[in-house]
Amino acid sequence: MHSILLPQLIQGFMVSGGLIIAIGAQNAYVLKQGLLKNHIFWVSLTCFVCDALLLSLGVLGFGSLISQNIITTLLLAGLGGLFLLVYGYRAMRAALRGGESLSLDERHHQQGLLATIGTTLALTLLNPHVYIDTIMIVGGVAGTLNIEQKIAFLIGAVMSSGLWFFGLGFGARLLIPLFKKPITWRLLDGIIAIIMWLIAGSLFLYAYRLYTGTIA
Repeated sequence: MHSILLPQLIQGFMVSGGLIIAIGAQNAYVLKQGLLKNHIFWVSLTCFVCDALLLSLGVLGFGSLISQNIITTLLLAGLGGLFLLVYGYRAMRAALRGGESLSLDERHHQQGLLATIGTTLALTLLNPHVYIDTIMIVGGVAGTLNIEQKIAFLIGAVMSSGLWFFGLGFGARLLIPLFKKPITWRLLDGIIAIIMWLIAGSLFLYAYRLYTGTIA
């Protein structure tokens, strides 16, 4: 790539990385599936492909079709909040119960591939904030660039996403010795449950404020 476009590539890499490297529902799920060695390649790939498509929409200027549709945003917020409430309940139940559901033996590694991908898609796409991050914020940052600079920016953003999701998924295996202890699993499930419920609450509040016109 021409050296004049390198700053835009680095900028895209840093902006995207700063938005996705945070403790959230999606990252918590990727981490847990990595620890369980449960279809982690497909989980990471699903997250990456969704991110790459949304980043492309944002950087190339097509994001307004989603981000400016209030009804779509309300539906996403409501469905996403309900989904996270249920997922958080299941995680908290596992944390309180403990036992074999948290073990690392082979009987508990393999949730069905379709179910795993479905959960990954739900955690990724039923969250309006993913559209705010990838389409509105990243797209807004790239909005002042010319087309060549936008492509360089997008390449950097997509590279950051790929490194993060595959690194998180496969790097989680380094923590397996720690997670052989049931108490560690219970703590992780408890933390995941709290994260899910907090995000669900923020989604319901976001939807309420959007519906009542108290948010732009």
